[in-house]
Amino acid sequence: MLFGIDLGGTKTEITVLSDDDHEVLFKKRVATVKNNYAATLTTISSLVDEAQKALNVTTNVFGVAIPGTVSAITHTIKNANSYWLIGKDLLHDLEKATGKKVFLENDANCFALSEAVDGAGAAYKTVWGLILGTGSGTGIVIDRKTIEGRNGLGGEWGHNPLPWMNDYEHELAKTQHCYCGKQGCIETFVSGTGFEAEYARQSGKNILGAEIARLLKSGEKEAKDTFDLYVDRLARSIACFANFIDPDVIVLGGGMSNLDALYSVLPNKVKEYIFGKEFVTPIVKAKHGDSSGGRGAAFLCQTV
Repeated sequence: MLFGIDLGGTKTEITVLSDDDHEVLFKKRVATVKNNYAATLTTISSLVDEAQKALNVTTNVFGVAIPGTVSAITHTIKNANSYWLIGKDLLHDLEKATGKKVFLENDANCFALSEAVDGAGAAYKTVWGLILGTGSGTGIVIDRKTIEGRNGLGGEWGHNPLPWMNDYEHELAKTQHCYCGKQGCIETFVSGTGFEAEYARQSGKNILGAEIARLLKSGEKEAKDTFDLYVDRLARSIACFANFIDPDVIVLGGGMSNLDALYSVLPNKVKEYIFGKEFVTPIVKAKHGDSSGGRGAAFLCQTV
């Protein structure tokens, strides 16, 4: 059996898969206790214990999808928007707390791995997974192996500048600060949070993305204007990185991936910006949705 944990900012979920056909044997989701590192360790340990008891098995290893990465220098967590993890030796502390071998991997990499193994990217060699949720991150998987990079930054795109900004976006970048400390980051424009912020600027109303999507379907002008800006920004960001990654498939996850209108207009918009004006790469919706993080973490254990 393969045990995986998705450690998110709002929820922590365990998924246990069968070895052969990857059937879900056990799954449980609990709220993440924020700003409390000790509670994070307790939550993960408790979920692993509960799954073992429910399945009447004992595992020696589990994987964890984390909202950040492990520093090659300090071996502690860095670049995490769940900031209470930063500077902590999560790998050592989890292994000490559970008595098991632990694999840690960035959550976007786990998402991409899940979709590459038996999801929307299963038929392709190079899979680029894009999470467009509260934040925005990506993972690259080649031949079902995550590309982590020497500095743990493989697939990082959210904290690069939005490509080819216009005057309006340059002005926004002066005031829209990213949590990473920079300005004009892709994440601040193409995340679900960025989508909601743009709608607020267009309409003067602060509402959730799901409501904006409903207004888009009804033909509201402000929602349509917001969507058009969003697609253009996302297309630029994809084109810039596809110019050197050139993946076989792009898999979208996160709340924004549920906007069905994206899939009909985004490929042609990417074509406007990509080098050579040719773009035949499929852009598809994730098969496993928000379960992919835990599933990808479970697949980390297949190396054992």
